[in-house]
Amino acid sequence: MPFAFDDDAAIFSVGQVAEMLGVQSAFVRRLDAEHVVQPARSIGGQRRYTRLEVEQVERVATMADSGHNLTGIRRILELEAELATLKRQIARLQNRPAERS
Repeated sequence: MPFAFDDDAAIFSVGQVAEMLGVQSAFVRRLDAEHVVQPARSIGGQRRYTRLEVEQVERVATMADSGHNLTGIRRILELEAELATLKRQIARLQNRPAERS
């Protein structure tokens, strides 16, 4: 039986994320300090990343390599999250039966 990761399991350390993505550990820590990608903390206070957060760090690194600064990247991520919320609300409203006059 293949091993499956729980997308929400915060198991990866800063060093592991940095190594997987080929970035500096300081860059990964800075993303937390700048409120771009904020991982959970272990009982001992160490950052622990989920698989989805690792993917987000990878995406942020790609945007940074393209010339975006972290403030701009954070705003892009905020707007994307807002757009996703609005799309869910629209879909929910469209599935609602029409109101009677």
